[in-house]
Amino acid sequence: MNNKIIIVEDELLIALDTQVTLEKQGYEVIIDVTSVEQAIESIEEHNPALVLIDINLNRTKDGTHLGRYLLQKDAIPYIYITSYADKVTLDQVIATRPHGYLVKPFKSDDLKATIAVVLNNYYHKKIDTIRNDENKNDSVPYRIRKVIDYINSNLEKKIVVDELVALTEWQKDHFIRLFSKYLSVTPYQYIISRRIEKSKSFLKETKLSVSDIAFEVGFESNSTFYQAFKKNEGNTPENFRKKYLK
Repeated sequence: MNNKIIIVEDELLIALDTQVTLEKQGYEVIIDVTSVEQAIESIEEHNPALVLIDINLNRTKDGTHLGRYLLQKDAIPYIYITSYADKVTLDQVIATRPHGYLVKPFKSDDLKATIAVVLNNYYHKKIDTIRNDENKNDSVPYRIRKVIDYINSNLEKKIVVDELVALTEWQKDHFIRLFSKYLSVTPYQYIISRRIEKSKSFLKETKLSVSDIAFEVGFESNSTFYQAFKKNEGNTPENFRKKYLK
């Protein structure tokens, strides 16, 4: 799963502090982006999962110009980070429809929680049957949402595709095709990605051994967990934990 975050911030110390916080969470963070023009180039090059935007960039174009660009692009979520919360600023921000808004100085926990919620909501937006009016009369998102809820509630268990198919009452090929269309990954890839995300929380927040974590998140063996983690994160579970603890 894409874990790149671009920070558009012209105050280097703030950018560096935010980078350290997010890298401890396992994100790949790109800084030294201080203008709208640089940001657009970086976005086109890296295709990040998220963009953090300082509104006051001390340039001809402020952060809301980038927000309008991302609104038109409609492919990447973005959060404003700013020292301003006055009505004029908020009116400008609201017009660009950001996915979040953090007022400086903010706590690292607020930053981490906001990003986690924004990324999760954006990833599942196609099957969000509550917020998306286009889904109201379409049974497909409802059925896939049911599958997603089942997967997330049973990660520690063995999950087979036939179980998931039965929840939708579709044919197997039809289920896999629609799931892949709405989530951009196969059911198997989605299960692995959720297990990896859960394992990262265990690695960061507990002292459980890697083998115990592998069991807790539903992998059949320690070696299978190792292979999946390294493929998804480009690192071993032990090194991920060490990096977070630094």
